[in-house]
Amino acid sequence: MISRRALELATAILTGSFGVTVVVSSLDNGIGWSSAGVEAGTFPFLTGIIIVLGSLYNLARGALPAATLANVPVAITPVELRRLAGLFVPAAIFVAAIPLAGMYVASSLYVFTVLAIPRHQSVPRALAMAAATALALYVVFERMFQVSLPHGALAAALGF
Repeated sequence: MISRRALELATAILTGSFGVTVVVSSLDNGIGWSSAGVEAGTFPFLTGIIIVLGSLYNLARGALPAATLANVPVAITPVELRRLAGLFVPAAIFVAAIPLAGMYVASSLYVFTVLAIPRHQSVPRALAMAAATALALYVVFERMFQVSLPHGALAAALGF
């Protein structure tokens, strides 16, 4: 079981890390004024500072004992954690599969997995929806917008 306090602390650390990354990377682009005006890294730097400050505030609120929701002992029950994993694990596999299989194949596999494995849809219907998803992505992006989505190592190996 995961407590509300643990979730608040983890979220504060995660968003704080993101804010620090934004601040550090904006320093490479330059902050302040130049002869041309505001330098490219100024706005991301200020945004990163705001994110870090908000994260520090949330970290302090989560760490200090107070009569808040942070003291709720359980935020996610095992049943809810399984449901969350049922969404997160296929999504993580989908993102990891894009460089290997390409956007079209990975999207089809993701749609099929999300629909067929938990038995939300029948296998033939899930296959049809997966194929329709890949076709729709191809038509919209490759044909209409003329934007090439990642084809992946599989397409490169097959000569596409």
